[in-house]
Amino acid sequence: MTESELQALILRAAGSKPHVRVFRNQVGEGYVGKALRDPEGVFLSDARHVRMGLFPGSGDLIGWRTVTITADMVGEPIAQFLSIEVKTPTGRVRDEQRNWMEQINAAGGMAIVARSTSDIESL
Repeated sequence: MTESELQALILRAAGSKPHVRVFRNQVGEGYVGKALRDPEGVFLSDARHVRMGLFPGSGDLIGWRTVTITADMVGEPIAQFLSIEVKTPTGRVRDEQRNWMEQINAAGGMAIVARSTSDIESL
C-alpha cells in the first residue's frame, strides 16, 4: 500500500469519529502566475514563488479533536490541536517532522505518527 492510499484510509477513519476533524496539509513550494500555453508546453508569465502548507515537517493531516476539560473549566469542550504524520510501515520520520511533533506535544496538542488506521483508534 502506498503512503497516499494509507493516508486516504486514515483520513476516512478519522472523519468517522464525531469528535475529530482533520484536513490534508499539502506542504511544498512552486510558482504561480498567468499560464501561457503553446505547442511546447505551459509557461508562466509574471511567475511568483509561493510556499504552501503550514511548515516544513508539519503533519500530513492537521485538525483538532474535541476533548472535555474537567475541574477549572467544568466540563466545557475544547478543540485540541491534532497533527497526524502518515507513514507506511517502513517509512522513516525525518528530523523536521520529529521536531514538529515534539513542539506540538510539548504545547498541549497531540501529534502522532500513524502507520495504519489502528494507530488513530484512541483519538
